[in-house]
Amino acid sequence: MSRGAPRLRIRRREVSAKRAQTVTIPVGRSLARPSHGLYKSPHGPERAPSGPCVRREVDAGRCGVNAEERQREILSRARRAGSVEVVALAEELSVARETIRRDLRILEGHGLVRRTHGGAYPVESAGFETTLAFRTTLHVPEKRRIAAASADLLGEAETVFVDEGFTPQLIADALPRDRPLTVVTTSLVTAGTLAKEENFTVLLLGGRVRGGTLATVDHWTTRMLSGFVIDLAYVGANGISRDHGLTTPDPAVGEVKAAAVRSARRRIFVGTHTKFGAVGFCRFAEVTDFETIVTGVALPPTEAHRYSLMGPNVIRV
Repeated sequence: MSRGAPRLRIRRREVSAKRAQTVTIPVGRSLARPSHGLYKSPHGPERAPSGPCVRREVDAGRCGVNAEERQREILSRARRAGSVEVVALAEELSVARETIRRDLRILEGHGLVRRTHGGAYPVESAGFETTLAFRTTLHVPEKRRIAAASADLLGEAETVFVDEGFTPQLIADALPRDRPLTVVTTSLVTAGTLAKEENFTVLLLGGRVRGGTLATVDHWTTRMLSGFVIDLAYVGANGISRDHGLTTPDPAVGEVKAAAVRSARRRIFVGTHTKFGAVGFCRFAEVTDFETIVTGVALPPTEAHRYSLMGPNVIRV
């Protein structure tokens, strides 16, 4: 700048020294921001630069996490806890609620979560599946109602397939004990429970035991199933969709479920309202393969009607 350039004189008070100091800066230039992130404005007190400051964890004390990292953190929390709430996330991650809602919309668009009123829950995928122990803590009253209603649909069946999972396990508990019944299952828990019943004959399908679900899979399991003609199969799924049918994250599990569907004369799908609209990696059956769908009253009546138009009788309990 030339020698004759006009200069602006600004009086700034240094609090620590309690004296006035004159600072000269060229006209047209602003005060530079110091490297520590705070700057002094000639028009007001010190303030931090605008924009969200996000922490990866509540107690991590780290700022500057971008949207993608924040969404990964939200997904991780949802998978650990089973669900997340907008209000809590906004407070814990120090961002606006609308920011969290936008993140959840993006995650839902990628098929990783399903949004609910005020929050979201994770969708199981090829890279994520909940354990049996974790499932015993989610939507338990709804699952018990589903199990009781499903057991009432036994009819004259003498042979029954009971799928892996907590809801089928509850169905096994609800089956009548006063009549002879042969139960075929992949679930170690179900087999152990029903084997004690005097009127029950239990066939535990052999195979590789999955530690997370305590159920058998692989070709040994499907080979045994292919030799049976079963009166009724109670089948669960990680997701059910009008467009993509019934799905599950694991191919080996999908093969077993598909074999059970092929072996059964009657088929009943059992699952909470959270399963509807979710799509997993492996499709093993179509909605039209089932005579009945039993779910919770939280499934909207309009959505239940859409499924009933495809053939199954939809029962909401």
